[in-house]
Amino acid sequence: MESILEPATKMQQSDRGIRLSFSTSNDGLMLKQIQAVHVPDGRAIDVRPLLHIVEDILSFAAPSGDAIVETGKQATNTEAFQHQTNYQTNIIDMLETLSFLIDRISIEMARKCSETREEHATTMSILSMVSNYPWDAKLVIALSAFAVNYGEFWLLAQCYTSNQLAKNLAILKQVPGILQRSTMLKSRFDTIKDLITAMLDIAKCLVEFKEIPSNYVTEDVAAAVSAAMDHIPVAIYWTIRSMLATASQITGLSGSENEFLSSLESWELSSLVHKLSSMHSHLVGLLAICHKQIDERKFIEAYQNLQYLFNAAQIDNSKVLKALINPKDDPLPLVDGANKKRVSVDVLRKRNVLLLISDLDILQDEVVILQQIYEESRRQSNSLDQNPYEFVWLPVLDSSVSLSKIKQRKFENLAATMTWFTLHHPSLLNRAVFKFIKEEWRFEQKPIVVVLDPQGRVTCSNAIHMMWIWGNLAFPFTIAKEDALWKAETLTLDFLVDDIRRKIHILVWGEDIEWIRNFTHTVKTVARACGIEMEMVYVGKRNPKENIRRNMAIINEEKLSHCLPDITAIWYFWIRIESMWNSKHQLGKADENDPITQEIMTLLSYDGSEGYGWALLSKGSTEFTRAKGTTFLTCLSDYDLWAEDVQTKGLVSAIHDYFLQNPTPHHCNRLVLPGTADRLPEMVTCSECRRTMERYILYHCCDE
Repeated sequence: MESILEPATKMQQSDRGIRLSFSTSNDGLMLKQIQAVHVPDGRAIDVRPLLHIVEDILSFAAPSGDAIVETGKQATNTEAFQHQTNYQTNIIDMLETLSFLIDRISIEMARKCSETREEHATTMSILSMVSNYPWDAKLVIALSAFAVNYGEFWLLAQCYTSNQLAKNLAILKQVPGILQRSTMLKSRFDTIKDLITAMLDIAKCLVEFKEIPSNYVTEDVAAAVSAAMDHIPVAIYWTIRSMLATASQITGLSGSENEFLSSLESWELSSLVHKLSSMHSHLVGLLAICHKQIDERKFIEAYQNLQYLFNAAQIDNSKVLKALINPKDDPLPLVDGANKKRVSVDVLRKRNVLLLISDLDILQDEVVILQQIYEESRRQSNSLDQNPYEFVWLPVLDSSVSLSKIKQRKFENLAATMTWFTLHHPSLLNRAVFKFIKEEWRFEQKPIVVVLDPQGRVTCSNAIHMMWIWGNLAFPFTIAKEDALWKAETLTLDFLVDDIRRKIHILVWGEDIEWIRNFTHTVKTVARACGIEMEMVYVGKRNPKENIRRNMAIINEEKLSHCLPDITAIWYFWIRIESMWNSKHQLGKADENDPITQEIMTLLSYDGSEGYGWALLSKGSTEFTRAKGTTFLTCLSDYDLWAEDVQTKGLVSAIHDYFLQNPTPHHCNRLVLPGTADRLPEMVTCSECRRTMERYILYHCCDE
């Protein structure tokens, strides 16, 4: 066949001239010639399984100087062999249809490579043989034929020293002579390997274009596919040309002229590697545009599906949980924390499910307290079927960012401490779920607990506050239950701290150990003067750090007062107070007229203010007063002024009246509200003077 790209006289020049002319030819004119032999008959064929087999063959047969020298060591890989066998099983029917065609093309390649160097004519002949097939099938079928010849040759190279039949065949094909020169030919073998990689890259790219789902072909996708079709026929042409060039190299290696042609042949192969790599890069860019648009469309559909499922009535929670926990159809997406075995979503069917949603920065204290609440619920039930609810940890991480080794270890360590269900891997949550959790349930950084009833309905978008406050008493953790609990609640010392005995108590908090020493000594002096038994408990400070731990050690060593048991208990004391404000706020009842809200905000403002600590004095569970540490210390120092009132009013009322009669002339209160609140109040009044406080935005980091 005469090329339309060059005059007839050029076709009569040397092989080198032909190769040079075609490697610099006008692909636009060539496209018309290729399309002239493209007459698909509409047959549908999935060539990906065939491509997998071809890729395996070319991988095992890939030439390498080092590998060839060790010809007695045949490469084996049991797993890869099994993988290949599975694909062979899946395409038996396809091979029954294609085997004759593949055999014809392999014969054509072998014959032309041995008889002539007319690569263009042979390439067009092969394209004519596959004229009735789609573009991707044309290339994979041709690549299969190439793999047959190429694989047979290198199979002999690998086996001829250990198999007599292979040895005899190898002698006839002059394989031993090639292997003896393997060191000298190493650079050419390396180039051949690069060219085969480039051929496979083109083939895989074409198959990916073919697999683009038609229902996702938007205008942008269609434009990218159209642009790709301007290049795909020529890319197929040059890939088949590369097969022929590679086959010619292998055939030529057995001849006596290979040393003289080495530079020329290597130059041709290198040129083809560069050409195919450039074509592949361009096609990959167009394919990336398609994938980006398709992924965006799938993302929108998945997000809308989540919205629909949570708004529609469901028979049970199966569809909702599958869309949330298992959008990637993993058969075992969960790990049962009790035995660390992987399980399916079905274990949660028709159960109350509490979704613990957090990133990897969830505090160990939070996990410990939730663990206690969870295990208590198990003890209260008689059997697994009667467990009131199931916990599931969803680690929410940006799926567009791959998990580092450090974060992977952090995830594994956290999951190992949890006895409830956990997601097998954070990557199972897709981008739509990530967006849904952040936008619909307003997850930011702090952990939340979303409650789903057995039908998959959201009964509370964040129950973690009521869990901190009431534990399992808040079950089934609905908004209605939370509201009912508040209506029956009053802010007492029992409510603030569990297990308080009915005696005079002072809760002390702060960071300045010298002030704590001074305060506790003064309190003991006043208690002796009044003849009253008084007990002090140090509750530290919100977000306890190492300095609070040191204070606890000093207080215990010097027997200044009692302390909460440990740092976790201090954290829990404060998270409950913070949760009270969050809970009220979530219910829309965090207003100034609510006495409980007022007291909560007062405690939070004391803790958020700079300077010395503060104290709360209580008798029993209902009678208490509180003030900043300096105010309280001044009051105790002025004991003589209110000592007589103790006999008539009692200690708590006497001190409370002193605070009312002697207001602080100057004060500076700061109220630090939890940063997880959906809406912050527009106006907050000072707990001491009742004036409106100025509003600021504070970003705070304290790592110690």
